[in-house]
Amino acid sequence: LVDTARAKAFTEDCIRQYDVRTPGSETEAGALSGGNLQKFIVGREIMLSPKLLFVAQPTWGVDIGAASAIRRRLVALRNEGMAILVISEELEELFELCDAIQVIHQGRLSPPLVTRDTRPEEIGRYMIGAHSTAEKVPA
Repeated sequence: LVDTARAKAFTEDCIRQYDVRTPGSETEAGALSGGNLQKFIVGREIMLSPKLLFVAQPTWGVDIGAASAIRRRLVALRNEGMAILVISEELEELFELCDAIQVIHQGRLSPPLVTRDTRPEEIGRYMIGAHSTAEKVPA
């Protein structure tokens, strides 16, 4: 059974903490704009406090302020020890959020590249297949 009072309180907390623009907590998620839906989904998943958090394009469709807030929260969680797997096309975002980056290109996985020791150009070489040290990803 769903504890509706608890679910409503959780939803209201998420709306408040992640600045989701909505008429109220009764609004269906599907009625939200793309950016507000993204803020709600990211906020909801973070608030569930998983041991491992998967985020794909976490700042897609949100304004600059919201993107910055989401990134700050993810960095804080990382610094607190949460394991976070980030999938993003934004290199700047990956360098800000990740301790290490791996690239998959044509079924090959690069070795882990420590962000503080890696330049974006090196990531770019893996992205276009210009490195030969990548391993085949098992099917």
